[in-house]
Amino acid sequence: MRRNTSGDRYFINRPEALKLAHSVPIEGTIDLHPFEPQDICAVVNEYVREAYKAGFEEIRLIHGRGNGTQRGAVQATLERHPLVDTFRDALESHLGATIATLRGT
Repeated sequence: MRRNTSGDRYFINRPEALKLAHSVPIEGTIDLHPFEPQDICAVVNEYVREAYKAGFEEIRLIHGRGNGTQRGAVQATLERHPLVDTFRDALESHLGATIATLRGT
């Protein structure tokens, strides 16, 4: 069991599967700041799957600007995800967020 920076508990059984200890509403945007850096890829994978199931066509992932490490991890994960059609930097966030377009349902 781990805790993210906001104190929420979650369990990681394997790198590609993140199971939260409580239900998190799936919205069109996720802020990745509360999660541990080593968990970002698993969080992004799970979020994309759930957003797709919820019917979202476009999602926004807020990773922050920093030195670009989180942005790189998020975009590499999106590039490999079978449900992601395209992604791009959200220009209004000055490279602090990525917009992903999900494949049609």
